[in-house]
Amino acid sequence: MRCSVPAFLTAVFVMALALRLIVVAVVTHQMAAAALNPDNFGYESWEMGWTARSIFLGRGFSSPFLPITGPTALVPPIYPYLIAGVFKLLGLNTLKAAFAILSFNSICSSLTSLPLYFLTRRSLPERAARIAALAWAIYPFSIYFSADRVWDYAFTSLLFTCCLVLAQRLHARGILAWIGFGVLYGVTALSNPSVVSLLPFLFGIAVYRAHRARVAWFSKGLPACLAFVAVCLPWTIRNERALHSTFFVRDGFWLEFYAGNNGDTSESNSNWAHPASNPAEMRRYETLGEIAYIQEKRELAVDFVKHHPVFFVVASVRRMVRFWTGFWSFSPAYLKYEPLDVPNVLFCLFLVSFMIRGLTRWWREDKDAALPYLLAVLVFPLPYYLTHSSMDYRQPIEPIMLVLVTVGLFGGGTRRPDSEEDAAADERMEPEAALA
Repeated sequence: MRCSVPAFLTAVFVMALALRLIVVAVVTHQMAAAALNPDNFGYESWEMGWTARSIFLGRGFSSPFLPITGPTALVPPIYPYLIAGVFKLLGLNTLKAAFAILSFNSICSSLTSLPLYFLTRRSLPERAARIAALAWAIYPFSIYFSADRVWDYAFTSLLFTCCLVLAQRLHARGILAWIGFGVLYGVTALSNPSVVSLLPFLFGIAVYRAHRARVAWFSKGLPACLAFVAVCLPWTIRNERALHSTFFVRDGFWLEFYAGNNGDTSESNSNWAHPASNPAEMRRYETLGEIAYIQEKRELAVDFVKHHPVFFVVASVRRMVRFWTGFWSFSPAYLKYEPLDVPNVLFCLFLVSFMIRGLTRWWREDKDAALPYLLAVLVFPLPYYLTHSSMDYRQPIEPIMLVLVTVGLFGGGTRRPDSEEDAAADERMEPEAALA
């Protein structure tokens, strides 16, 4: 006998959280050495941890690398402030803080099973929704990137999946839902602005569906846009005042572009052209300051691409392959730094093949439902193809990928009937159209 939806989702959440907390308990012990070092924090915290350290020390949102420097916008604001809050409660660079942060990540990752279930159920049969939620609970990458990494991956995945759930039926909702979507997407952008590339498409689909249903889309869409801007604008103003430069959330694109397009293709080399791992670049960053340093990297990178277009094209194709498969090189020198790359590539190839199969199958059955998923896998990775890529950058759309893998492995079946809630919303659309 099939258990009820609340019972199923509770069981999935508990199982997912238990698996992640086991990993957290193991990883926290590995963080002991770093916890005793006042200049570092955690395992793979890098810019997030260093910026949080600066906030804790009363220096504001600054110093994204080990040396104490000036204000920064290399990382988005929400997660460093969350880490800094944990530091305030549990101490700077303590094992208690490490355990709390990784536990928070684990809770966010486990909770993602819930919106993922509803995201899938809106377009596919109940069976597919349950498989997708259960798959996320035991998915190795969702476990690793939440329980073993001090970064925003799990938090952003949870927020973005909730955005997708809301976007699915946005055209049939009232104005408060549209405003809520704008607010939620703004918060998600302040967690990781990489998801903003999909906002015009998700919003455009909702507007088109509302227009097709003769709903007053403009009177709802405008407040949603203003809500998104209202959430993000204070941070943009802060950046202008602190760094005397105007940009959206973060300013590091040209640094990342230069790091991936300067002739060095190793990416595991300790001398990789990035201040976080290259002492010479760090000294240059300190000397020039963040804005001038990034401007210099922009000029160098653009000049390099102009004179080496073939290198840029080949490197971009390699980055595209790496984004989806994890493959960069099987040379002994590279595998010395990445010894698990071979089994990882095989697993990723399995996932990608069924993702493509699922997307193709779903597109044939229901283009309207599959369109947001297609746009996500086509549009979201584009900046990483141009700069540098690794599997961790894929995490915000990893739940989407799992839905497509589920369809590829088990099929989607016919599109499920709308739930009673959705049907009621559709019934309300006629009066709304009349008022429009």
